[in-house]
Amino acid sequence: EDESEEEPKLKYERLSNGVTEILQKDAASCMTVHEKFLALGTHYGKVYLLDVQGNITQKFDVSPVKINQISLDESGEHMGVCSEDGKVQVFGLYSAEEFHETFDCPIKIVAVHPHFIRSHFKQFVTGGKKLLLYERGWMNRWKPSVLHEGEGNIRNVKWRGHLIAWANNMGVKILDMISKQRITNVPRDDISLRPDMYPCSLCWKDNLTLIIGWGNSVKICSVKERHASEMRDLPNRYVEIVFQFDTEFYISGLAPICDQLVILSYVKEISEKTEVECCARPRLDIVQPLPESCEEISSDALTVRGFQENECRDYHLEYSEGESLFYIISPRDVVVAKERDQDDHIDWLLEKKKYEEALMAAEISQKTIKKHKILDIGLAYINHLVEKGEYDLAARKCQKILGKNTELWEFEVYKFKEIGQLKAISRYLPRRDPVLKPLIYEMVLHEFLESDYEGFATLIKEWPGDLYNNTIIVQAVVDHLKKDPQNRTLLRTLAELYTYDQRYGRALEIYLTLRHKDVFQLIHKHNLFSSIRDKIVLLMDFDSEKAVDMLLDNEDKISIDRVVEELENRPELQHVYLHKLFKRDHHKGQRYHEKQISLYAEYDRPNLLPFLRDSTHCPLEKALEICQQRNFVEETVYLLSRMGNSRSALKMIMEELQDVDKAIEFAKEQDDGELWEDLILYSIDKPPFITGLLNNIGTHVDPILLIHRIKEGMEIPNLRDSLVKILQDYNLQILLREGCKKILVADSLSLLKKMHRTQMKGVLVDEENICESCLSPILPSDASKSFNVVVFHCRHMFHKECLPVSNTVSSVQFCNICSAKHRGPGSAILEMKK
Repeated sequence: EDESEEEPKLKYERLSNGVTEILQKDAASCMTVHEKFLALGTHYGKVYLLDVQGNITQKFDVSPVKINQISLDESGEHMGVCSEDGKVQVFGLYSAEEFHETFDCPIKIVAVHPHFIRSHFKQFVTGGKKLLLYERGWMNRWKPSVLHEGEGNIRNVKWRGHLIAWANNMGVKILDMISKQRITNVPRDDISLRPDMYPCSLCWKDNLTLIIGWGNSVKICSVKERHASEMRDLPNRYVEIVFQFDTEFYISGLAPICDQLVILSYVKEISEKTEVECCARPRLDIVQPLPESCEEISSDALTVRGFQENECRDYHLEYSEGESLFYIISPRDVVVAKERDQDDHIDWLLEKKKYEEALMAAEISQKTIKKHKILDIGLAYINHLVEKGEYDLAARKCQKILGKNTELWEFEVYKFKEIGQLKAISRYLPRRDPVLKPLIYEMVLHEFLESDYEGFATLIKEWPGDLYNNTIIVQAVVDHLKKDPQNRTLLRTLAELYTYDQRYGRALEIYLTLRHKDVFQLIHKHNLFSSIRDKIVLLMDFDSEKAVDMLLDNEDKISIDRVVEELENRPELQHVYLHKLFKRDHHKGQRYHEKQISLYAEYDRPNLLPFLRDSTHCPLEKALEICQQRNFVEETVYLLSRMGNSRSALKMIMEELQDVDKAIEFAKEQDDGELWEDLILYSIDKPPFITGLLNNIGTHVDPILLIHRIKEGMEIPNLRDSLVKILQDYNLQILLREGCKKILVADSLSLLKKMHRTQMKGVLVDEENICESCLSPILPSDASKSFNVVVFHCRHMFHKECLPVSNTVSSVQFCNICSAKHRGPGSAILEMKK
């Protein structure tokens, strides 16, 4: 396999049927192509009309000698034929219209006007020693006129639109039929070649682009309009050679394909046997023209019949513009070349075993391909991968290729079983839409069970339980466990199978035996609380944290009393449960608080004191007894203080703990003068205690009480620092008091000023205001009458006569409403009289 081989651009087939029959008795001399049919001329003077498959549809006996050229108009309804004996015929294929002329020399070329079907374009040209133009004129008579002569025989002619290009012995000319002016002469490059043996090839790419091939030279010419300023006596058009390059071999024909060229080349080579130059197979190349060179795109050597005897002039290349069909004509063969389609591309990829690319190409072009099916390519790809031993990749491709076809899936599974690769395909078997027969999945599971317990367990976990017969698989696992009863993988898998089979009790037993993390998930998911009433200890031993959380979350299913009862013989677990319960709710397990004192004392002393502080149901006497028995000083101190025996608690702190800071802290918390007195009495003969008291007592007790009781001559560590601290604390207190006093005075003054400003403001009295006593409008309806109104700072208003007479000696009046509501007196601020 040649990985570097490039895919050909064209595909080839012989034109058979009638053509084969013709060429067995005769030889092809020329051919022209129309989109509807083909016209083939022979050496025996016959012209055959063929369909695109090569079947003969019509036959014309034109001459007894070689047909040199056939020309068709664009409609395909008129044909021109010339032969070696000088005969020229132009006639309608579907009409009686006909022209005959016989010249005294061989006529090499004939070309009818592309629009010959139209009455005003009844023109054709012939070429022998002269280039003659025939035009039908008055009374349907044909009038000839000489377009060119004197430069040897006319070898080729091509008519496109209003331009005629022809080649003679000297070069190529182009005539503009509108202006009847010859606009260019492209000379022949290699004059050493005989023009009759190496004829010129002409081809119009479009109405303004002519391709010339002669010898081994290619020129691409563009016809352009000349600018008006450059006209003078010159033609109004000119030709520019835009591309020019040489080829390796002699050119027999040219044709355009998109922006590239198809070149038919005549090849000679040296025979290895005789060392004599001989004719080789002709080549058909596709090249990309460049300004001064070309790039070869593809090159194919053609095996045509009788190529060893052919000359350059014996080959012709014709093409059908609409379908990109290229016809290679030789005396004994006609070969059709066409662009490869997607089916051909896929054929080539399959031939080169590039299945991945072939499959991709088929998927992209699935609407246009006719020969191939995606499924067939995919199956061939899978078989190829299996043959190469790439089993995992082959199995992975099954997902994409087989899709939902259950029959193909089952066929492939059995094929993988035959080669012992069931494991490879197991990961990719469909589990939903489609679902295969249960036997398929069971076969795979048995394969794993025999050789790979972990793989078996993975499949059981990943596959839905309804894919296979659960009972059969359970029995197979049980049989294997008889050989290896402690295998944890098999036990775990059996528990999963029991779970799917809804035998939760058995699954739970296995999970607990294995101490498996999924046991709690199983209990929650399937509500197995009734099954674990007698397995609480096992659950707690496995994971006390999760077990307690689960039990507390489901108190309605397993009561607190039942859990405590089950844990009676495992007090350490009982403590864990009750402690978590107390943390969640201080009141739910109150009946067990007395029991918890002992449990905390035994298993969790750090949490005993917080428990005693937070519990309101704990018997203090029982707790005190236990703490005293175990000599738990801190807990005992707390209990004594809580029971009101603060002096005993303080004594225990000083005597048992010998911790002056704790004693001081305790005295601060209790805020009892007698405790401070006891603390001072106890500390008076202990210098370290005195130091502690001096450092902390200043803000609670007058330090003079302590200092006066210190014996003279007693050495007290850091006394000077303690006294300095006392003085600093005292100074700080004085400063704080003074600061507070200043703030208070400033605030009082500010508020007094604000109140004064407020009371000095005027008050609006209008018709909407009423007397708060008689509830009538405060202003009289008749403004001319005199009236007296009293308005208080609180904005309550009264008629003077409505105010009650004050019994006090003071002349200051107060608002009755605000005084009654204890808002503070509102003295009269305004008395209005009129």
